[in-house]
Amino acid sequence: MAVVDDVLPLGETLERSYVVTVRGRLKFRVGSIVYVAFSLDETVMGFAFPKEERAALVESDPRFHLPDESDMRFNWVHATLAELEADEARELVVDAWRMVVPQKLAMAYDRVHPDGPEGDSHQVPRPRGRD
Repeated sequence: MAVVDDVLPLGETLERSYVVTVRGRLKFRVGSIVYVAFSLDETVMGFAFPKEERAALVESDPRFHLPDESDMRFNWVHATLAELEADEARELVVDAWRMVVPQKLAMAYDRVHPDGPEGDSHQVPRPRGRD
């Protein structure tokens, strides 16, 4: 069973990521792009997910559901945290982060964490040069 505290270190330590609270809701951002957001009661996690793959995910796994109709234009899926394992929730956060950062940052993360996040909250090394 995952809880917000299982993924919070990632929101604070992934390259370019930071945590904000907007109208009482915890969100992870890169720049102005929100890639993970939690419900007010922190039981549901919304996360960036490829539009072309989300219907298949929702149909194949009842733990995931689509956002409200008004938010369908976004690359977004919801999951109930209590139905996820902590490692799985961390992996979803990292995958959502990968969607909003340059590929070289995602590749740098993969070099440092070849087996995925697994509760590890080490800072990703910053690449040299320009983005």
